[in-house]
Amino acid sequence: MNTQLKYYLFSALLQKEGWISPAYVGVEEDGIIRYLKKEAPKEGVAVEAVHGFALPGFQNAHSHAFQYAMAGLAENHAPGTDDDFWTWREAMYQCALSVDPDQAQAIAAMVYAEMVRVGYTHVAEFHYLHHDKDGKPYNNLAEMAERMVAAAKTAGIKITLIPVFYQKGGFGVDPQPRQRRFISKKVDDYFKLLEASKSTIKNYEKACLGFSVHSLRAVDLDEVKTTFQQGPKDLPFHLHVAEQKKEITDCLAYTGKRPMQWIFDNLPVDDRFHLVHSTHLDENELNLLAKSGANVVLCPSTEGNLGDGIFRMREYVKTGGRWCIGTDSHIGLNPLEEFRMIDYRQRLLSNQRNTFEGDAATYMINEQIASGRRAMGINQSNHFDLGKPLDAMVYNSQSHLVAETSEKYRLATLVYTSDSSRSVGTIVNGKWVVKNQHHVNGDSIKTAFTNAMRELKNR
Repeated sequence: MNTQLKYYLFSALLQKEGWISPAYVGVEEDGIIRYLKKEAPKEGVAVEAVHGFALPGFQNAHSHAFQYAMAGLAENHAPGTDDDFWTWREAMYQCALSVDPDQAQAIAAMVYAEMVRVGYTHVAEFHYLHHDKDGKPYNNLAEMAERMVAAAKTAGIKITLIPVFYQKGGFGVDPQPRQRRFISKKVDDYFKLLEASKSTIKNYEKACLGFSVHSLRAVDLDEVKTTFQQGPKDLPFHLHVAEQKKEITDCLAYTGKRPMQWIFDNLPVDDRFHLVHSTHLDENELNLLAKSGANVVLCPSTEGNLGDGIFRMREYVKTGGRWCIGTDSHIGLNPLEEFRMIDYRQRLLSNQRNTFEGDAATYMINEQIASGRRAMGINQSNHFDLGKPLDAMVYNSQSHLVAETSEKYRLATLVYTSDSSRSVGTIVNGKWVVKNQHHVNGDSIKTAFTNAMRELKNR
């Protein structure tokens, strides 16, 4: 037995097959699990007793960090006007054109710290805010990407940086001036940006890389294919698809195909694909998607806020479809609320309560963790494994409702009734990053965020 390990004693710890109760976990200095048993270590070692139920840390598989600066600012709707995704997008462009690198880093650190507080331990940053306010590349091509990684380091969250190829203003349309900070003119320019981003993640041992095209409307269709074909063979590939009805109409007019149909006809869709939103699918597309092994990234709070529509989850899961969650524009952050929105929307549509067969809470958590990790480029068999980091969201086991709940109903009670006030804290790589609602770097993160927002004067 290694007495140099740091030991935790949790009231219970969740694995795929169920709860370990009690759960002793020993980790090395770098947070790697070396001991995981119901039995206490035999030697007399110090153990930190935690009155809490440890769930695996959640993955936030879709984030636009800078958009946190405008959360709540697009909710005033003038009488007699139509307000939808496309009008919201104009407000987003103004936000994107306003932030400088220091401000972007401060905003990202704040939203990442909030993610950790509510139980996310890893974020996929779908990063397309690449250039300066005039649309010119920085001397360091990955300047803004470097700021996202630095923000993640300050917030103590793991990050999969996903530099995004963004080229067009719509199907066959040149980019608009207000999109100038996003644009890579050619696929070679994008690959240079991706290469520069590889150097950026070397500065943070908890960072890794993915790659992406923003959407079919935002990249020349031949270059969508080239990007995937010539891109890295070992990284997850992320793509917005079929989020809005107008996108379907425009794609049909330009290509003669619906977006998801075009993707299946032109790309070798498999488990490396992480297709964000996928809101508006027909029967054939839904079946192809479920059978492909690809992962749908759902962002329920953002999709609801934007009026996108409702993904056909009930039918999708019955054919074995894979999915996970993200928070996109960060109008909402709590993962438990995202799960409930997914389920309750289906109940309202179907007038049935059994969106998922069997134990709904267990299914949702298991699916989120497995597919969420895949979206990050992480491979791990169980929620907690020997030789893997201890990343956990810990809920208070003495909270009034769960304290009186049997093991059979414990997870459902947590998922369907809890909020972040029920948490003890969040552990990343074996160390408390948030405990009792206090982030280890919370004061400095909030000060930098406050200064950034006062400089922006957009609120």
